[in-house]
Amino acid sequence: MDPGMNQLLKWSIENSDVTRNDPTASTDPKAERTSGQGLNAEAIKALMGGPSDAELMKQSMAAIESPDLSLDQKLVAFDNLEQLIETVDNANNMQPLGLWTPLKDQLTSDQADMRRMAAWCMGTAVQNNQQSQERLLVVGAIPILVKLALQDSDSQVRRKAVYAISSEVRNYSPALNVVAQELPEDLRPSRSLDAGDMEEVDTLIDAIKEASSKKMS
Repeated sequence: MDPGMNQLLKWSIENSDVTRNDPTASTDPKAERTSGQGLNAEAIKALMGGPSDAELMKQSMAAIESPDLSLDQKLVAFDNLEQLIETVDNANNMQPLGLWTPLKDQLTSDQADMRRMAAWCMGTAVQNNQQSQERLLVVGAIPILVKLALQDSDSQVRRKAVYAISSEVRNYSPALNVVAQELPEDLRPSRSLDAGDMEEVDTLIDAIKEASSKKMS
């Protein structure tokens, strides 16, 4: 059952006349609910008949991949997706919705704006979120992001790729190790870095930023 519908059902039971009149139910005034209290956004959407965040995410990706929409329309869809996955739950829902692979595919788009938005979405999804960090690693996006950060002809793409890399490696050693392996020899750390040591991570990211900034658009 959809999480929103599940919570809506639970809320309906808790606020039904039967529950309120049940002598065995809690008499603590603090435990009483007012109309609508306790419902999250997903449940409210289910109650009102609006699309869930999961549906909106799938619709956004469908628009991004559509051959019938203009670049501007696709960028709007990308912007909507990026805002949706700012929440951890939505970011983690990308995997069951099958959104990671099509998102990775956009990193190699012919359109710089599409590459930029794909990198941006990845950076947002994995920030302080190990579950999503694992998915980005598994889908094989790190080598592409490193290449974009250092070689893309568009400065905004490079900047967002660095952002995605920075978000991906913090407190997640497997990703940090892969990034280090993918870097050219002059940027590669001489020893293993501690993903939990922000000073070490910042030093590496600053080196990538500096190399990225030297690439002429």
